[in-house]
Amino acid sequence: MPNTTKHRIFVAALAILAASGTLFMERQLLTYKSTRQFSNLVLDYLDRSEVLRPFYNRAPALDQVVAQIQEKSERFSDESRGRLVQALSEQYKDFSAEEKLNQRINSQLKALGQTNTFTVTTGHQLNLFTGPLYFLYKIFGAINLAEQYASKNPEYKIIPVFWMASEDHDFEEISHFRTADQKILWNKQAKGPVGRLICSDLVEVVAQLNTLWGGSAIGRSMLGLFSSVYDHKITLASATRKLVHEIFKDHDLLVIDGDDPLLKRGFASIMRSELEQGLCSKAIERTTQNLVDAGYHKQVHPRAINLFYCDSGLRERIVREESDFSVDQTELSFTKEELLALLDQRPELFSPNALLRPLYQECVLPNLAYIGGGAEVAYWLQLKDCFEQCNLTYPMVYLRNSLSLIPDKVLNKLERLNMEVSDLFLPIEELSRLYIERNSSLDLDFSSQKEHLKNQFAHLYRLAQQTDASFIGAVSAQEKKQLKGLERLEQRLLRAEKRKHARDLQRLIELRQSLFPDGVLQERKENMSWGFQHMGSEFFAQLKKNIDPSDHRFTLLFFNS
Repeated sequence: MPNTTKHRIFVAALAILAASGTLFMERQLLTYKSTRQFSNLVLDYLDRSEVLRPFYNRAPALDQVVAQIQEKSERFSDESRGRLVQALSEQYKDFSAEEKLNQRINSQLKALGQTNTFTVTTGHQLNLFTGPLYFLYKIFGAINLAEQYASKNPEYKIIPVFWMASEDHDFEEISHFRTADQKILWNKQAKGPVGRLICSDLVEVVAQLNTLWGGSAIGRSMLGLFSSVYDHKITLASATRKLVHEIFKDHDLLVIDGDDPLLKRGFASIMRSELEQGLCSKAIERTTQNLVDAGYHKQVHPRAINLFYCDSGLRERIVREESDFSVDQTELSFTKEELLALLDQRPELFSPNALLRPLYQECVLPNLAYIGGGAEVAYWLQLKDCFEQCNLTYPMVYLRNSLSLIPDKVLNKLERLNMEVSDLFLPIEELSRLYIERNSSLDLDFSSQKEHLKNQFAHLYRLAQQTDASFIGAVSAQEKKQLKGLERLEQRLLRAEKRKHARDLQRLIELRQSLFPDGVLQERKENMSWGFQHMGSEFFAQLKKNIDPSDHRFTLLFFNS
């Protein structure tokens, strides 16, 4: 039941601290299953279902780190490590920041050259101004998990890494973010890898943000960050690197751009096998079919060739013809010999798709774990056979933390409605019925009447069997009719009570909307500007404190506003 003594004390504490001007944080943890927001595959993975055991290497757990390090060490060569350090040093060559941050980055680059250094990785698209909130949750997850690994294993250096999905070509998906209930759109014509786009044409965006944010100190601070990062002369990949380091400047973190000729040279042998033999394609298809046979939905559809041709303004699938190759949606075509020669000479023209990108990442990084969303966990589980086929170490795969940030005013309103935050995860119809059941003075549950009716008809069934068996059908029809009548009366009574409580039900639906804007989780819709505007300078510190990738539960984070 809602409104327990503990719940009332908690709401009262928030009210007292709000009056004192102190930011107060409290969290409540829910099982992922109870939120109804995650697939059966993800839930079974978190529960370590035996059905899914063949589809991954090690469970995401702190006691598995040493074994993961030993296996990765055997398969990650000094040559690969040297290539990585060289590539990242080149990527950071023109990066300039305050001295403390530069020293931190240089220290990590130096450590990366040592054989006792490993990484924990997460990745995401290059969304404008981080896009949705969970962009931050992923990176804080990688930072905190690296710290947990290092704490348990002090003889190793563990560096968190953010992998920029700079080769993705869906500009429409990354060209906007939401703030103050408005969609901020980068109105630009763009094709090809988004990381290569120049950050021009943002004047209108800055003007719109100035209108929305210019009236407050926090808003002006955010506007200053946006303007300083999105320099009109640099690429979106460079701007995203600057933004990520500015946000996480107090923490160890490296940002890697996979759109790199040197790194792709280290992945070229696997891309060659994909072109020549469809090696990865066949392995992924096998594993995917096994997942489907086990009752799960395939997250990503494997292709005959899981590579794109990637050039300025162009990223399209490579398609095998009868004896040659072509580039989808273009007139480009190659013989097998021409395409393989091009791979040798210019590997940067080849780009892995979503299913091959994890192999690329694990090929070039001394990585132990990957943190991803539910969809990412699902397609990682399609890859186990492919990793073995390519002699790569499959990392521990963690589901990123999910959080809902909840102001105290939401709690106060829910308390007046005799409801709790966890109730808001119910679908609207179930939520409305639950409210009526808790707040109506009438008994809306006709279960006892239905049971009484069934008992009466049980007697009629016995009577029919003793007299005339043909009477049983009539008894059954009458039973169904009367049960349906009771159900209709029950629904009419419920509708009448909903009309009576219409105003409070509307308030309840509006509160649900605050957790599920446009019907999806807050973390998928709101931008980090939401957190700044509600929590101020404490926002990042509270995320760092409350994100724990080793705790596989959904977090409700309450604060006074």
